[in-house]
Amino acid sequence: MHDANSTAPERLIRAVGLVRFVDRRLLLVRADYQDAFYLPGGKIDPGETEVQALHREVREELGVDLVGADFLGRYVADAVGQGDGVQVELICYAGELDGDPAPAAEIAELAWCTREEYAAHAVTAPAIVALFADLDPA
Repeated sequence: MHDANSTAPERLIRAVGLVRFVDRRLLLVRADYQDAFYLPGGKIDPGETEVQALHREVREELGVDLVGADFLGRYVADAVGQGDGVQVELICYAGELDGDPAPAAEIAELAWCTREEYAAHAVTAPAIVALFADLDPA
């Protein structure tokens, strides 16, 4: 039974994301089916740990391997483009890359954005806005 007064989301998507924050710029990607930029990463497959999923997703999306993975935090926010009542739990890890990232798989483009540049995009992901607030307070 759904409680109309409940603040629990109707659906929660658990995803891991790589935080590469260098010189006040965050590495972000945009999938070919999305308007918003978000962290490299994605959903955790059954049987995977968060870190295993992150390594797999980075390799798939950026064409390079992840070196290390240090937990940074979790953000729960509305999921962009997923419909009403759907939220994402974005589990963030910092790490290094073993080469230069390039768009691969479903990734249409990547960008290194400042907080201000990201905020100027027509569509932003609330979890990324919250992450930027923590990484680069105004």
